[in-house]
Amino acid sequence: MIATLHIVRYPAFLGWAGFLSMAIFRLPLWLNRKISFYKLMGCGKNGSFDKTPDLRQWALLLTAENGNLQTPKIITYWWRFFGCEIWELELEPIEGHGTWDQKAVFGNLPKQTSYEGPICVLTRATIRFSQLGRFWSHVDAIADQMSGAKGFITSIGIGEVPWVKQATFSIWESKAAMKDFAYKMQEHATVIKKTYQEKWYSEDMFVRFRPIKSSGTLKGTLPFEIKL
Repeated sequence: MIATLHIVRYPAFLGWAGFLSMAIFRLPLWLNRKISFYKLMGCGKNGSFDKTPDLRQWALLLTAENGNLQTPKIITYWWRFFGCEIWELELEPIEGHGTWDQKAVFGNLPKQTSYEGPICVLTRATIRFSQLGRFWSHVDAIADQMSGAKGFITSIGIGEVPWVKQATFSIWESKAAMKDFAYKMQEHATVIKKTYQEKWYSEDMFVRFRPIKSSGTLKGTLPFEIKL
């Protein structure tokens, strides 16, 4: 299986076109039988979960089971017409657990593999309404820790529903660096335990990817370059 993540940034004052695209793109994506799963999402102002949306920046996640994955032409034409800046990542899901809309959308993945190179991580959750306050009270501190962690490259906050259905996509120099942050940094490890003990989420998913291709720009630069 192959996945692609497009982070699309519209020119100033054209964020409304990104908002409109969230409705228009659904039909060509639904009609494309080569696409096994898709999600149209907004982005947060910062690089992690964020209450404030960035109305100029939007995300499109696609998967295909046979590896032959192409973005529908009407979508690429739309982005070109509005002069969008696009960062595209091609990804191979290798490890993970959990579901998205009650589906294992990246296939039945092992929890661990022997892969140790540069790694991308998608963490997403549907937060219970009763736990929204608990969740958001911990977000800023964890985001600050992540941005300063050894081996951290970049991250993007994405989500389907503001406040409730949220995700973070992060990139790390190695799996070891990602694990050091996730499990050895005390505050983050404590929050992970709380999410399960206090049942913050009605659904969650954690998937690791091997980056295959990174192209385009975001805010004038390529956020992550794959070194061959």
